Amino acid sequence: MSRSLCIDVFFEFTCPWCLIGKRQLEHALAQLRASRPEVEVKLVWHGVQLLPHIPAQGEPFAAFYLNRLGSAEAVRMRQAQVQQAAAAAGLEISLSSIATVPNTADAHRLMQRAAAVAEPAQRDALLERLFAAYFHRGEDLGDRPTLLTIAESCGLERSAVADCVRGDASPFVGLANAAGGGVPHFIFDRRRSVSGAQPAEVLLAAMHEALAHGAVQGQSA
Repeated sequence: MSRSLCIDVFFEFTCPWCLIGKRQLEHALAQLRASRPEVEVKLVWHGVQLLPHIPAQGEPFAAFYLNRLGSAEAVRMRQAQVQQAAAAAGLEISLSSIATVPNTADAHRLMQRAAAVAEPAQRDALLERLFAAYFHRGEDLGDRPTLLTIAESCGLERSAVADCVRGDASPFVGLANAAGGGVPHFIFDRRRSVSGAQPAEVLLAAMHEALAHGAVQGQSA
């Protein structure tokens, strides 16, 4: 007998913890598929624009984080923490290649449109490619031509997405309030929530808890 599990994920493209959380979620899902192959998982990605005040041209990465964290030493320590967590998740993040903190509104609008018009595989490819653009390739996620090129590389028609990539820094209106005040944030079957880039074991336990709760509810219905 099949069983469904809906996972809502709230994320921001420029948050390294969101990419780390995404990879940990993938590890957890691989374990779930191995132990519970009958479970059908539906992933729903919700963009959260954390920095809507960033101008359309972005802000210099180094200066932004120096101002945000207060000192070069604090920046060094934070980046080391990120790299350590990324390595634990099997990721390489190239912070040194990032020149600009972008306004991510258009990237979120692009992802939202893809979820509506594209095949799931194209949506998933776009999500991964947008994260890679920022954390691996040093590409500007606030640049309209860059976003449209990325969309086309994932099989989306330019005509289907061009209008949502505006280039004017107009805010992205998502479901930020449902993210519990931070990202990444995971909600399993609208019952169990987990915040932060938690290890795969924590996410897997939350999945099993949601599935067990659903089974009990089904038996008592």
